[in-house]
Amino acid sequence: MSTLLLPTPPHLTSVYRRNTLLPPPSSSSSSTSSLQFHPRFSFSSFHSLPQTRTRRRISPRAFDSSSDSKIEEEKESVIDGEKVRIADEDYPSGEFKFEPITGWRKFLVQVKMLFAFPWERVRKGSVLTMNLRGEISDQVKTTFSLGLSLPQICENFLKAAYDPRISGIYLQIEGLDCGWGKVEEIRRHILNFKQSGKFVVAYVPIFQEKEYYLACACEEIYAPPSAYVTLFGFSVEASFLRGVLDKVGVEPQVERIGKYKSFGDQLARTTMSDENCEMLTALLDTIYTNWLDEVSSVKGKGREDIVNFINEGVYEVDKLKEEGLISNVIYDDEVTAMLKERLGVKAEEKLPTVDYSKYSRVKKWTVGISGGKEQIAIIRASGDISRVKNQLSFSSSGIVAEEFIEQIRTVRESKEFKAAIIRIDSPGGDALASDLMWREIRLLAASKPVIASMSDVAASGGYYMAMGTDAIVAESLTLTGSIGVVAAKFNLGKLYEKTGFNKEFISRGRYAELLTANQRSFRPDEAELFAKTAQNAYKEFRDKAALSRSMTVEKMEELAQGRVWSGKDAASHGLVDAIGGLSRAIAIAKLKANIPQDQQ
Repeated sequence: MSTLLLPTPPHLTSVYRRNTLLPPPSSSSSSTSSLQFHPRFSFSSFHSLPQTRTRRRISPRAFDSSSDSKIEEEKESVIDGEKVRIADEDYPSGEFKFEPITGWRKFLVQVKMLFAFPWERVRKGSVLTMNLRGEISDQVKTTFSLGLSLPQICENFLKAAYDPRISGIYLQIEGLDCGWGKVEEIRRHILNFKQSGKFVVAYVPIFQEKEYYLACACEEIYAPPSAYVTLFGFSVEASFLRGVLDKVGVEPQVERIGKYKSFGDQLARTTMSDENCEMLTALLDTIYTNWLDEVSSVKGKGREDIVNFINEGVYEVDKLKEEGLISNVIYDDEVTAMLKERLGVKAEEKLPTVDYSKYSRVKKWTVGISGGKEQIAIIRASGDISRVKNQLSFSSSGIVAEEFIEQIRTVRESKEFKAAIIRIDSPGGDALASDLMWREIRLLAASKPVIASMSDVAASGGYYMAMGTDAIVAESLTLTGSIGVVAAKFNLGKLYEKTGFNKEFISRGRYAELLTANQRSFRPDEAELFAKTAQNAYKEFRDKAALSRSMTVEKMEELAQGRVWSGKDAASHGLVDAIGGLSRAIAIAKLKANIPQDQQ
């Protein structure tokens, strides 16, 4: 079985407690030794504590190569006989523009709030408090679900901008466990909120690169005197299992298609390959450069000043204040007292607040944000890709192809939705499942506009899904691409000898033991067949990518090879159409569905 895999998105690891890069053992049955888990590499920040559309009229049928070509021809603009994709700058930006609610609409909002349900009632002059900490999911959470939800965080910023009961936002930021795509989306919503004229204040007890980057979007940044400051820079690491496997008597037989497909290195090598080093260095440089540019711009400092500051190894929070990188060094209660004074609340009274959980239950309709008649479906796909749901699993995490396909078909058959957005946050997974979902996305795109919006990561199987859409939108630091295939079988013969275990087969058919006989290496003819199956999966992936992106196969081969790209670099190479977040994807969907841009 082939798998389309990408390492997990960048995450922070502690100097004193390094997160392991070893994946958990697979629970796959003994009948196969094919790859069942995802590799990992991490970008580390050092810190002290853990923590206009042409309607395509074609029948919804199976897409063979000829029908794919026909669809692509109708998707592209034609200039002087050449097919040309719309450039990034020609797409609508989707930028937020705050327009105060006035007149009759303002009166209606006041009436709605007067008769609001108890759980939607908020005291006038309240401060919205949100603790941005830990894992942030790209899925919408239910009322009783634990953890943070990116859609609800962003919606809270939007509602608070228009809600006359909210005077400002107080953010406590620490220990973010998410990729840079989500950080960029939250940062964008902080900047949007500031257009309302209300304040947004950040309190950061642990300064790491990702947390500080987010806090920089706020008007004021505060920290306690005992804050941990570890703005020491970025690093990238990769781990290798081959030495461990050799010691325990396990021989990995890996077929890696794509010289940059790093998971093959993790199993088959003991050191980093030149290609893997090249890829990771490019990703690291992109993230580091983006961080330096944004922080220096916001703080009004030269880029070299920020570089020098990092290289000094600053660990004292007072140094941040001296350099003008934060507003003041005070405790949380002092920030609260300051906000009381700002809002005219008496010192002995409690600051009126509403927390993230309660405010998430306030409907947009209540604060005067209502949608039009034309609706756009947002279908969220987060996690590893599998074809069917594991019967032993009680978790709803991950992308289950059969469930995703059902959602796609519902949207396709509905006249209610004029367009659809596939929101992808996935490193990949099962190759068959990815292809089945790609086909259903293509069928949907044959009847209405479909846009892909990438979050932290949309690569390998995740990118495969995006290929079926009309346009792909990614954040600058989204991890994407990884057009490659890894297949593997483990020879456990020496391990069996050490433990006294034995296995014998009686089979019929030349290749009957290809995947089941894990007590021996491949025979030459088996190895050849195993390689051919992986090559075939890669060829299908690469050729569909070339067709989707209107490239020659030769050109796509240069960009494929399992290489992971940042969203910014992917756009420059034609693997992505536009840079931006969900709001830009919605704007493009409106354009293609002939929905006015000013319509909610």
